[in-house]
Amino acid sequence: MAEAERIIGTPDNEAEAGEAPAEQPKGRRRIAVLLGVAVVAYLIDLISKTIVVARLEHRPSVEVIGDLLKFTAVRNPGAAFGIGEAFTVIFTAIAAVVIIVIVRLARKLYSLPWAIALGLLLGGALGNLTDRIFRSPGVFKGAVVDFIAPAHFAVFNLADTAIVCGGILIVILSFRGLDPDGTVHKD
Repeated sequence: MAEAERIIGTPDNEAEAGEAPAEQPKGRRRIAVLLGVAVVAYLIDLISKTIVVARLEHRPSVEVIGDLLKFTAVRNPGAAFGIGEAFTVIFTAIAAVVIIVIVRLARKLYSLPWAIALGLLLGGALGNLTDRIFRSPGVFKGAVVDFIAPAHFAVFNLADTAIVCGGILIVILSFRGLDPDGTVHKD
């Protein structure tokens, strides 16, 4: 009898045997997507800033689309729109906390859209945190390199773009009721 139950399986055994292996790789794939998106966002940001510092800093702006869009090297010690220039250390701490929260959330991640959103946030946060740690005037006081200058708007970088896109995706997912663990809430 025990041999027949082992071969045929009971409903409890099927649920335990069938779900556990399927969930583990699925969760790992979502973490791989999160990390992949984060690495791509981080590297694109890092490479773009390296080029900007080498080719644009201390030089005139480059017109991309006339006066509508220019590339110009700007060092921003503050947050978005240059706000809070005296709080660089606080922005550095906030970025570090965001990274820790994302890493902790990754353990419960079973949603591909959330993996993409968190990957964008992680890559962007790491990009700006790298500037804050390694750029002048010093460790945890470094100014972020911004260079994308649309007309009548703040100058920003690709890390900022990744953070904003990830944030917008999170808002959309939240309004749709999708949680990072893959559950959907219908309110």
